[in-house]
Amino acid sequence: MAPEFNPLEVAQAQFDHVADQLQLASEVRQILRWPLREFRFQISVHMDDGSNRVFFGFRVQHNDARGPCKGGIRFHPNETLDTVRALAMWMTWKCAVADIPLGGGKGGAVVDPSTLSVGEKERLCRGWVQGIWKNLGPRNDVPAPDVGTTPQMMGWMMDEYSTLVGQYTPGVITGKPVGSGGSLGRKEATGFGVIYTVREAMKHLKLDAHNCTAALQGFGNVAQHAAIGFIEQLGGKVLCVSCYDRNDKTSYTYFRPDGINPRFLQSITDQYGTIDKAQAKASGYIIEPGDAWIEKDADVLIPAALEGQITADNVGRISPRVKIVAEGANGPTSREADEVFKQRNLFVIPDFLCNAGGVTVSYFESVQNDANYYWEQDAVLRRLDQKMTTAFNGIHGMAQSRDVYMRDAAYMVAIDRVVKAMDLRGWL
Repeated sequence: MAPEFNPLEVAQAQFDHVADQLQLASEVRQILRWPLREFRFQISVHMDDGSNRVFFGFRVQHNDARGPCKGGIRFHPNETLDTVRALAMWMTWKCAVADIPLGGGKGGAVVDPSTLSVGEKERLCRGWVQGIWKNLGPRNDVPAPDVGTTPQMMGWMMDEYSTLVGQYTPGVITGKPVGSGGSLGRKEATGFGVIYTVREAMKHLKLDAHNCTAALQGFGNVAQHAAIGFIEQLGGKVLCVSCYDRNDKTSYTYFRPDGINPRFLQSITDQYGTIDKAQAKASGYIIEPGDAWIEKDADVLIPAALEGQITADNVGRISPRVKIVAEGANGPTSREADEVFKQRNLFVIPDFLCNAGGVTVSYFESVQNDANYYWEQDAVLRRLDQKMTTAFNGIHGMAQSRDVYMRDAAYMVAIDRVVKAMDLRGWL
């Protein structure tokens, strides 16, 4: 049996591996292996039945050498401080790889939001802000939505922060609803960003997307738009998606040999990414176990759910046909599985490059908030495509020039940028 997946250990091991290659000084390693600051706090929420329930909240600020910390807020029943630490570190590298002037942060609360009413969710969101607001701000730390949170929740959080500081401050949170300081294109940004990097990888491998298929894990916001983009922008076929069914607490894969219709599946999916199983089955979808996605005979695998999904236990089930693994999720691959990818010479688009579209458009949202001037959607997506393409080409160029694995090349680019910023600020 594979060892228990600890995302912090994975993040630190990935960092250590590249730090050795870069011959980083020990004091630099010590600063970057751990967060600069981290917070754990209690949130007391008045429930609809009249009781009070206490939730635990987290916020981790990994590094702010390049700018304010940036990173999402997860509401998930299995959230842990180590998970948040790892995600905050990956956010530092993600912002550096995308070359946007932000650092890395992450937050969360231990809760299954689907078990809460709308009023309870709003009170939890406002309570989360009340617990940490003195350490947030447009020039300090800017949260955003993540697993289990939505634009509406970000709107509530922005409103609570504005109330506490006594002035309208839309730039404290990104991923807000359009019309309340949000940016057009933000909803599509992460999934479309995944597809922009897949497109560039296909160019390198000389693959014709029209003849390629993809298999996706997940059907939240990222996977939905990655599936749409793979079909509508690249002209490929998506064989399946998988999702966790919150009704019966089981994961399923939704498969059609002739290709799925992600827009139809969107129409029967709730806000947490659970597909209506009965409607899907009635529409001709084959419903398989949740882990069936990984063994589909596809050209591209896109894990776009949670961390730790491709491990020593299941990496051997990946089809020989697979040529590209595009990590739409954060930290989906264990160290053991990563070694198998190297042995098989798979083209891996590492997570903090592949899914950097979300934070890039979050940065665009902050710019628009500061200017109080909002761009058209085509302008947002055009700028996103430019940023993602430039980032991909920079990392691929590093991989070729140094003859290293794509993940190592991404770390080399990111760490070098962060260390240079630390040095220029006099931290070293």
